Amino acid sequence: MKKSKIILAAFMAVISVTGLYLQSNACTNVLVSRGASADGSVMISYLADAGGFIDPLKFYPGGTYQPGDSVEIYEWDTGKFLGKIAQVPRTYKVIGNMNEFQVVIGETTFTGREELGTPNGIMDYGSLKYIALKRAKTAREAIKIMTDLVAEYGYASTGESFSIADKNEAWVLELIGKGEFGKGAVWVAARVPEGYIAAHANQARIRKIDWKDKNNWMWSEDLVDFAKERGYFSGKKEDFSFVDAYNPLDPVSLLLCEGRVWSVYRRAAPSQKFSDDYWRCVVGAEPYPLFIKPDRLVTLEDMMAFVRDHFHDSPYYTAEGFAAGPHNNPYRWRPLVFGFDDVVDKDGEKMKFSWERTISQPQTGFSFVSQSRNWLPDEIGGIFWYGVDDTYSTCYMPLYMGMTKAPKSLTIIDINKFEWESAFWVFNLVANYAYGMYNYMIKDIQKVQSELETRSINMTKAIDQAALSLSKTNKGLMSEFLTDFSVNNAEFVVERWRELGYYLFTKYNDRYINEEGGIRPNPKGAGYNEEFKRKAVQERPGYYDVRWRQPGEPIK
Repeated sequence: MKKSKIILAAFMAVISVTGLYLQSNACTNVLVSRGASADGSVMISYLADAGGFIDPLKFYPGGTYQPGDSVEIYEWDTGKFLGKIAQVPRTYKVIGNMNEFQVVIGETTFTGREELGTPNGIMDYGSLKYIALKRAKTAREAIKIMTDLVAEYGYASTGESFSIADKNEAWVLELIGKGEFGKGAVWVAARVPEGYIAAHANQARIRKIDWKDKNNWMWSEDLVDFAKERGYFSGKKEDFSFVDAYNPLDPVSLLLCEGRVWSVYRRAAPSQKFSDDYWRCVVGAEPYPLFIKPDRLVTLEDMMAFVRDHFHDSPYYTAEGFAAGPHNNPYRWRPLVFGFDDVVDKDGEKMKFSWERTISQPQTGFSFVSQSRNWLPDEIGGIFWYGVDDTYSTCYMPLYMGMTKAPKSLTIIDINKFEWESAFWVFNLVANYAYGMYNYMIKDIQKVQSELETRSINMTKAIDQAALSLSKTNKGLMSEFLTDFSVNNAEFVVERWRELGYYLFTKYNDRYINEEGGIRPNPKGAGYNEEFKRKAVQERPGYYDVRWRQPGEPIK
């Protein structure tokens, strides 16, 4: 068996054992150009959000292959075998979603027109990401590889927005298949201008295209013609909009997706006062720009804050109100869209209701913030800040591209079996325990989170310098040094999270708050907030009253 087949077969064996079926239909991406970042790095954030999802940290060492070698393609969502494609002579190391040349790829599914979702080939969106990472030295090269693969082998997924970056540029690539109406896909790619940022969240975002600027825009030749053939567009080329043609929006799309873009933009550029009208479905409201200029340069810490969002400091903050429950939980359990049989609209149709969809979600499998830095050797310049589970209560761990192996706890996966050795389960257990008394426990979690992330950020500054010095004298020792730091620090974080779990289980046992300690502590009860108690009393008038009752008085 060829080397590439062995690696893929091993990975698929893990999938079959764990039941890994990814439904990556609720992801959020933020892209920051080099000119918009505080340290001059290109940054991307990505959340892999899907219920029942678990994925190991990918570590692919790269390799060399012989003419005639092939790669077996398995659908990332289901593990289904789709077919084979030709292998290339040389592939590159990939850690998570970043490769040894600091190329990084994220994505967010927008689905688009239903009739274009029928597969017409074997390249699914997940395979496009990871094959491009194994083959591309730049973001532009990754775009070409992905679109060429789709053109040659056909497409097997619905509409996707990809975030693609290297140490110099960041790009948004939007692509949708032709369904049964042709092979491959139509697509457009836009470079994030220097000094600007972008965000996308399960909706296509590219509208007007600068057809004259071929240095910062790329597109498939039939992008407009196919839309005209299908009746999606009938105007002049300069008026063409990818969103309107291939991903027309409706109120559900706006509420659940564009609200996340709004939240990133209003935090990055409060001076621009982005209106909430668009995502709150006001007729005629102006869509949010594809790119914006932030009020100040974006730091790594800002990127982490962007993806830890519950609509904070806005009227839509989800940790307030009756829906947040008695302990201010910011999450709304799935399904988000619901209705009532006896509630209809003016046309007699069953009305739809929806909970808010924040960026931070309990069903996040993993997330990352990447740093691609062009002033350092690739082994040092590329840092993949990786976290598992809910972004609000995770802890990001720096993984250098120069490392030669993955932390063991990040590779242990079984969605049906809890294991203390698995980072995924450690973080999930802590987060799930906190959901019941969120307003209390999240403070303890964030204290440890802040301590560990501050420690890691400060340490990477020293690691950069030490590794740079070693790169000039002994590259082998440099790789060993970066591996030791990345692996040991990650395992330190996971162990500290286990300790945090023990602490929370003890402190909040039986929904008391034990802050005193001792043999016979006198803990206070967690109780309920004012709004919850009032609602309970209003629901059953007279039932909770503490008073003398008259004989025969109804007790309900």
